[in-house]
Amino acid sequence: MSQLDVILFSHFHIDHSGDFAALIMSSWFEDRKRPLAIYGPQGNGFMPSTTEFVSDLFGAKQGAYRYLSELFVPGEQGSYKLQPHVVVGSTPVAVFRSGDLAVSAVRVVHAAVPALAWRVEAGGKAIVFSGDTNGEGEGLVRLAKNADLFIAHNAVPEGATGVERSLHMPPSVIGQIAKDANVKRLVLSHRMLRTLGKEDQTQAEIKKRYLGPVLSQTTLTALA
Repeated sequence: MSQLDVILFSHFHIDHSGDFAALIMSSWFEDRKRPLAIYGPQGNGFMPSTTEFVSDLFGAKQGAYRYLSELFVPGEQGSYKLQPHVVVGSTPVAVFRSGDLAVSAVRVVHAAVPALAWRVEAGGKAIVFSGDTNGEGEGLVRLAKNADLFIAHNAVPEGATGVERSLHMPPSVIGQIAKDANVKRLVLSHRMLRTLGKEDQTQAEIKKRYLGPVLSQTTLTALA
């Protein structure tokens, strides 16, 4: 936590944000002195904005963990302050820079849930995280253009319908985005029971469109 530059949220479903408060609590045991920037999506009637999310956890009066409010509330004596920011826009926008680290984001479609995809650049390399999205629109392709790694969520199989399809992109859409963006490597992430055991079908649908290397989270872990 003392060395962390920034926290980036794709969206606020619990499986993507549930450990945030524990992470912030861990900073009590380190010597962080500089502010911690936090970027995430805007809110709506269904989900909080990034500023609301942080305030709902650490606000002085109603925060779920208000005993940590010194890390958030202006004027309270904490060793550092959380600085939440809301990112909006359907075209890629630069949001953060520190040294050679540069971060940009774009809004993506995840049914009714406000969501973002992220591009992180450092040392001449670029990694793009799709986050959860059904793949609609051109923003993600523009964000991922010529990325060294495109990490795409493989949460639903080909042929998915209904709510799960409105939330996530099937392999054919992943492959098309990877092709259109000319990414160097594609990494399949956020695997779920719906896609486990369907690796051959997934690869076949992607390879109809994208001819570059396709790896999975488990493969990358083994290589590491």
